[in-house]
Amino acid sequence: MSHEHVSNTKRIWTVFGLLSLITTVEVAFGIIRPDFLVNHHLITMSWLNWMFIILTLVKAYYIVWAFMHMEGEKKVLKNAVVFPLVFLVCYLIFILLTEGDYVFEVFKNATIKWNF
Repeated sequence: MSHEHVSNTKRIWTVFGLLSLITTVEVAFGIIRPDFLVNHHLITMSWLNWMFIILTLVKAYYIVWAFMHMEGEKKVLKNAVVFPLVFLVCYLIFILLTEGDYVFEVFKNATIKWNF
């Protein structure tokens, strides 16, 4: 039984390139802040913020997929890792949006003033 060493140099550079591209897009949109993404909202949050959340989740998924070697695992293990994570991230986003909107409305419409 022989084990051959397989070079993963090309794969590492591909992952590096993809993650760098996504990060560059995020930074560019963060600096430029296009009006069509900032001024249009979905569920009380701008499209730009949604884009940041989605691109960050794509990067996180790709890091787990490539560097934690999830692509070589059985489907049951992949699902056992990914499904709870997806549920918890969606739940976290829901809680943050709901509570953040509530706090904003309290400060906006109440006698309590923004003192920070």
